[in-house]
Amino acid sequence: MSNLTAAVLFFLVSHLGLAYLPVRKAIIERLGDKIFLAAYSLVALAGLIWMITAYGDAPFEPVFDPGPGLRHLPILVMPIALFLVVCSVTGPNPTSVGQNPDADEAEPAKGIIRVTRHPMMWGVALWGMTHMLANGDQAALLFFGSLTLLALAGSHAIDAKRSGDPAPGWGVFVQSTSFWPFGAIIQGRNRFAAGEIGWIPLAITAVLYGLLLAMHPWLFGVSAMPF
Repeated sequence: MSNLTAAVLFFLVSHLGLAYLPVRKAIIERLGDKIFLAAYSLVALAGLIWMITAYGDAPFEPVFDPGPGLRHLPILVMPIALFLVVCSVTGPNPTSVGQNPDADEAEPAKGIIRVTRHPMMWGVALWGMTHMLANGDQAALLFFGSLTLLALAGSHAIDAKRSGDPAPGWGVFVQSTSFWPFGAIIQGRNRFAAGEIGWIPLAITAVLYGLLLAMHPWLFGVSAMPF
């Protein structure tokens, strides 16, 4: 378990440390934006591989008994998590690397971004939270808990970075969107428009979900169906 703990600490500290605005600016000033992004990606990949390998080797040490309800939770929540991830990569997402809000658009946020400006991060967080609760062992709490923490904390780091050096239209974009899903819609700062999302992300999500259910035993050594 010590190897997994070390891997998780490296993964979190390297991500959040390099994303911390003063550290990020200092490194970019010395090395340039492209070298920083390349180095950041390599460190992130190395940390993720180490963490996955350590998780696979970690012993099973139960912390709590999930019970049937929590064990079935991923079956119900993963379609939502996958849908958020699919929408984040198939449509405009101003919080993604290399994208910015269109300052000339009458509506600065469309599609799934009306629901949350961080659909990718929420997809990862839902995946992490449900798998952490469904397993209930120490290794799962460390592995999936760290991914959940990174996704949620990373969303705030992205907002801080973009707000520190805002692109045209960023302020209006933030005012019309929310971190919490449906937050801006509930507060009347935006509206839900299902037609802007379309059927393609739903179809892709359905295919991916079916493949994930079928290949889960082969990929992860355990069935995704807890019965």
